[in-house]
Amino acid sequence: MALAILPAMSNHATNRSAEFLKIADQFKLGVLVTESSHPVTANLSDASRRDIKAGLRQLFDVDGDVVRKYREFVQSGRAASIAQTVLRALEQGGKLFFTGCGSTGRLSIQLVSIWRDFWQRQRARGLACHPEPSDWENRASSVMAGGDFALIKAVEGFEDFTAFGKKQIGDLGVAKGDVVFAITEGGETSFVIGTAWRGVEAGARVFFVYNNPDDILCQHVQRSREVILDPRIEKINLTTGPMAITGSTRMQATSIQLAVMLTVLEMVLRELMCRLHPDGPDALDPSTVPSEFLDQLTRMHATLKTPEVLDPLAGLVALEEAVYRAGRRNNYFADRFGIDVLTDTTERSPTFCTPPFRKGNDTTAAESWAYLYVPCEATPQAWEHILKRAPRCVEWSEAEVMALVGEEKFSQTMDVIRRISTPELMRFKVGRDGLGLRPPQSGGSAVAILGGTDAGPALAVGGFCRQQLEATRRAGGRIGLICLAQPPALETVRAAVRDDWAADCLVVLVPAPEGRLLLDGAARVGLKLLLNALSTCTMVRLGRVMGNFMIWVVASNLKLIDRATRYIQRLTGLEYTDANRLLFEVVEYVEPRCKADKAYPPVVGLAVMRQRHGLTNEQAEERLMAELG
Repeated sequence: MALAILPAMSNHATNRSAEFLKIADQFKLGVLVTESSHPVTANLSDASRRDIKAGLRQLFDVDGDVVRKYREFVQSGRAASIAQTVLRALEQGGKLFFTGCGSTGRLSIQLVSIWRDFWQRQRARGLACHPEPSDWENRASSVMAGGDFALIKAVEGFEDFTAFGKKQIGDLGVAKGDVVFAITEGGETSFVIGTAWRGVEAGARVFFVYNNPDDILCQHVQRSREVILDPRIEKINLTTGPMAITGSTRMQATSIQLAVMLTVLEMVLRELMCRLHPDGPDALDPSTVPSEFLDQLTRMHATLKTPEVLDPLAGLVALEEAVYRAGRRNNYFADRFGIDVLTDTTERSPTFCTPPFRKGNDTTAAESWAYLYVPCEATPQAWEHILKRAPRCVEWSEAEVMALVGEEKFSQTMDVIRRISTPELMRFKVGRDGLGLRPPQSGGSAVAILGGTDAGPALAVGGFCRQQLEATRRAGGRIGLICLAQPPALETVRAAVRDDWAADCLVVLVPAPEGRLLLDGAARVGLKLLLNALSTCTMVRLGRVMGNFMIWVVASNLKLIDRATRYIQRLTGLEYTDANRLLFEVVEYVEPRCKADKAYPPVVGLAVMRQRHGLTNEQAEERLMAELG
């Protein structure tokens, strides 16, 4: 039973809570399907602690919702008309924009990276066409709330302001004749809605991509209702149901969005390649893409649930869990799949309150549990290798910021802007020049994540991933390998590992479905499902989830403040208002450590401990951390 009296609160925390509660009705999102608990994973934490494979099966079972929804999308026949809209725009000189924030922001960057990588490979092969491959490559742009810096860490405040979305896409020159895909998991994100309205104002063709039923959004969220009812905006509703982890839209919501967006891009590219090569093979027929993608995705999902994948994947979960429990670190190494691995790795921080990537020369911040390196000598080139373009961060002038937020919030916003610039992003050393900052260690681990086209070179003598895995093994660390490729390439990898490392390496070999997709879309979705399951099950085993609720959620924006409030309300019996006031009291307590990237306790867990036992913040933290071990 909840205590009747809340501990005393500071004036600052009281004021911040009061400010939120004034607008809370706009962000009370508990009614949304994406915020609901999925019945399949209701006992996920208990099941995963008893048997890792049982937890992984539950997560992959929920991914069946993605396959089901994708099948519905294929049967609707909408892919062809969407692709034709994009194709006509590009042929007439238009540009393509993908916008999002948080998980969908990272998705937007991933989509453009995949698009650009295709054209860069065509250019490397000497494709002669008009316009040149470089022109096609540069027709697609991503717009993430907070810019590319937000790939690493959520940027305070950006998600919550429509004006910021309008500004960021406006800075990229969205214009009449362009196409905008405004992607938001919940269908209610202010920043993304801002990009949609700016696209409409500019005369662009706008698609709104989201994952909640229209009737619920229209009834409860005014800003969503205005978009959904506007005939100038075409809607792509991809509701799959609740997430495997309640509210964690980095999972099924963005998985179905990745599948659908890659289907559209595949159809566009096939049509373009047909026109560039009119005497080419019939395999480039764009009309067959949805059915081919569905077949491959269905087989990919089934493959992930086989013992051949599930058993070694459970071994990797156990490996990472043991490393983190021992206070050691894990390094990921990737090449072609760098953006995929980066997305999953950095999304662990806001979802499970793990330390975000640490800047190379920052010795005070908590060290990241996991990190990513790619095979480039210097960090600037490494970032370009991941993004397939030069990094693009938000670097607004003081005048621009003043015009956006006014004098009251000017100083706070400028402080945020200064911390998310390109030079700040370059402090995250993801190339070879950063390897010395996280050298191999006894008790640590290294995991290489490879695709068919880069597996051979990466594991050859002198190959980047081979070098790093061997160095970790020599230092007394544990090593693992995930390879998603066609069966012949997998056999080469299997032989290399058997000959060189025998039983020392945990190997997850995932057969990619054979097919003719230019972008390997089903394989990319399959890798996302696998990485989501690996990271989620690991964090569940580490106590970051209760049932299927994220009790370590970071309240970094208004939507997440509401989510944290609802979790406290559910776990303490407090009224919503009181739960929110308690949340802000705890946020104030941990905020200095959060801003300094230092380790701090979970705000939800701390608030619950305070309320249940009538403790101070300090007492609650001591008791909570003792219970967590």
